[in-house]
Amino acid sequence: MNASRPPRGCAPVGFLDELDPVEAGAVRCLRLWGSGPGAEDRLRRDFARGLGPDHGLRAADTLSDICSLCAHHGRRPLMRRAETCPCLGADECCFATFIAAAGSGDREDAMMFAAMLVRADLAPCLAGLGQSLALALRRMALKQARTATENSFH
Repeated sequence: MNASRPPRGCAPVGFLDELDPVEAGAVRCLRLWGSGPGAEDRLRRDFARGLGPDHGLRAADTLSDICSLCAHHGRRPLMRRAETCPCLGADECCFATFIAAAGSGDREDAMMFAAMLVRADLAPCLAGLGQSLALALRRMALKQARTATENSFH
């Protein structure tokens, strides 16, 4: 690899604002998780605020399990761009697509993307976790959209 080029997994392939709320939320989670205790605490608070304390804790734990599986059993380390970067990195795109496929019930695609992230024998476990995270992110996005709509009428 050329020292002047960023690792391939971090290569920009698009922009965050091109993603739907679930995919963008997945990338945000990936960027923040592991960025330090402050970032992880912020994510946990966001989940609790968006889903309530019990569901929020479960969603944060699911994200933790996903990130742990990827870190300990990944094919290689997942590359992440900076939290505020508007670009979408290649690995982030794969992760977002995985979460979207899992959340939409497209099990075969979710398994294929999961197998690109972790060892094949762990792909089914990762796909199940991805589905749970996607559903939590979808509920949060719907609540946020509903709140925005209600606020626009006041």
